[in-house]
Amino acid sequence: MKRFLAVPTAGAAAVMLLALTVGCSSSSSSTSSSSSTTGGSTAGSTSGKSYTLSFIQGVAGDGFYVTMGCGMQAEAKKLGNVTVNIQGPAQFDPTLQNPIIESVTASHPNAIMIAPDDVTASQIPIDDAMKAGIKVVLVDTTLNDPAGAVSQISSDNLAGGADAFTAIQQLVPSGGQVLVVNTKPGISTTDQRTSGFAAAVKADPKFSYVGVQYDQDTASLAAQVTLAALQKNPGIVGIFATNLFSAEGAATGIRQAGKSGKVKVVGFDAEPDEITALQQGTVQALIAQSPYVIGTDAVDQAVDALTGKMTTPKIGTKFTIITTSNLSSAASQAAIYKTSC
Repeated sequence: MKRFLAVPTAGAAAVMLLALTVGCSSSSSSTSSSSSTTGGSTAGSTSGKSYTLSFIQGVAGDGFYVTMGCGMQAEAKKLGNVTVNIQGPAQFDPTLQNPIIESVTASHPNAIMIAPDDVTASQIPIDDAMKAGIKVVLVDTTLNDPAGAVSQISSDNLAGGADAFTAIQQLVPSGGQVLVVNTKPGISTTDQRTSGFAAAVKADPKFSYVGVQYDQDTASLAAQVTLAALQKNPGIVGIFATNLFSAEGAATGIRQAGKSGKVKVVGFDAEPDEITALQQGTVQALIAQSPYVIGTDAVDQAVDALTGKMTTPKIGTKFTIITTSNLSSAASQAAIYKTSC
């Protein structure tokens, strides 16, 4: 989710990880860890009736959600007679997002497309929206009980976490200790990334998992927990940072520990600042999701539900592994997140 800093690069090893990443193709330009299944049967017609959809972001201004909103707006324009309103909290925090859900519910749009900020805390207001007769599409994140939502659309985050470990395996083939720097517990996507990573580590005896540290989605705390972890576990050779702030802070902690270039970082997402960090060597690989596709699929699913068509309960979208070696490819350039539509 937002800015980044800098450390030396590991170019040759990063090239190798692309060919061997779990669930990925042998192409050096793009890889997929899950099949993309779209239910977009709306095909450009809404039967002459107008529909108002609301997109409630996980956090406002974040490139991932900006790109998702761009996909929604483009699909709405293509379909015709569909309007998408977008808003979100200033921080990824259910106490800030829930009042927005309640306000949007009171305005009674035809459908809400939402990235819940917490699997538990977001449950009641989203359930209330569904009880009010509003169609709900869950995008990116989900709930403990998603029953009632017309569709859940997300990347395969378990596979993404496993792929992050495969990247570290190729960067540090001799093995060692590995750490996850995560945002907050209770966020479905980043929890799944951590689980996928941890499970993959346990299957390789050359590596040992020293656990997860939480940074409350702030780079400054990520730096602190990374520095402390490196001091406690000097054998750490790789860090999986589950989002932008985590990667930024992990890079700072590595530099403060005097281990620049010795500890490898694999980050998640592909915001412009993260691309700069990749070029500067702060991270050795990025796992880019497909937020634009999530956005187009969400609009299709919402309109299908509103027009009585069959919807797809779960849709998994692809991601692209970006390294310095394939950054200039069309696939990698297309995967970089937008700052505006």
